[in-house]
Amino acid sequence: MSEQARELWRSLGERGVLRALFAEGPSREQLGGLLAELDREHPVGVVLSACVQLATILPILRGETGAAAKVYESALSGAAVLALAATDAAAAGSDLTSLGTKAELAEDHLVLTGAKRWITNACTADHVLVLARHRPADHFTSFLWVLVPVTAPGVRVEPASGGLFAGSGVGHLEFDQVRLDREHVVGGVGRGMVSFGRHVTTERLAGGLWAAAMCRRVLADTLKSLCERQLGGRPMWTNEAIRHRFARCLVETRRIEAMCAQVEQWSLLGSMVLKVSVAESLDLVLTECAQLAGAEAFAEGGLAQLRAEIGMFGIAGGASGAMLAGIAEHAHDLLGLRAG
Repeated sequence: MSEQARELWRSLGERGVLRALFAEGPSREQLGGLLAELDREHPVGVVLSACVQLATILPILRGETGAAAKVYESALSGAAVLALAATDAAAAGSDLTSLGTKAELAEDHLVLTGAKRWITNACTADHVLVLARHRPADHFTSFLWVLVPVTAPGVRVEPASGGLFAGSGVGHLEFDQVRLDREHVVGGVGRGMVSFGRHVTTERLAGGLWAAAMCRRVLADTLKSLCERQLGGRPMWTNEAIRHRFARCLVETRRIEAMCAQVEQWSLLGSMVLKVSVAESLDLVLTECAQLAGAEAFAEGGLAQLRAEIGMFGIAGGASGAMLAGIAEHAHDLLGLRAG
């Protein structure tokens, strides 16, 4: 399945899809259309493999020079698969300022030490964009990006256990005194967290667009099934209680779509609101559809498995609990009130 993800990425590059998408930076319409196409044709893990590159890694590398520019071009052509390594072995996933991966800087080189866990594409990537600290202070200027070839001495990759997200290449990474030239620093020393914050809105928008596409696909399949299956000698779709439950799913899907349409006007705070809302709405839709499917939901690759996999929408890129804590800090701003 991981080979399927590489083949998909290669195909997107060879067909010119990636280059067209990033000619001026991906628009919401372009990104949404591509993610909807991928969701129709590929399993969640394979789409996830592409999504992390489309939504975060390529936007960060775009416009860079040196080693990053070469890798960017290779990725656009579909030849190189990339991974983003932010979640750290030394800290909770949402507590990036406490990460333990360190880059010791010298005049002409750096030495990277640390570990990252649950990284998409870890087992399939040619290069990994690693978020590391270059000084001990817990300040947003204490971090940088390092672009690491997985073939560099001292890099070790371990596949993650579990049967979900087939094709995502998820795994764990260790960096044992990995020595690289300074040109492997991306975006400048001290700019890592700033860059991450700037691009995380795109990542959360991509998650919302993908979730909306997934909801539409699952609801279309569910509606077809309800019209065909019988309950008391009549199509299930004629049952008023079932229609109400299905309508609730339609409302949640429209909520996701409406929020995605506005996110470009929002700040980082707005993207946090989007992320929490998407995770909750997607879970509601998949839960209802799985229940309406009955035993069929437990078939291989069925809705029960999909429902388990979409739990990542409430974890990856910032857990919902952490997002809610941040949102609460801005309650007065969101309500248009004065603090105090």
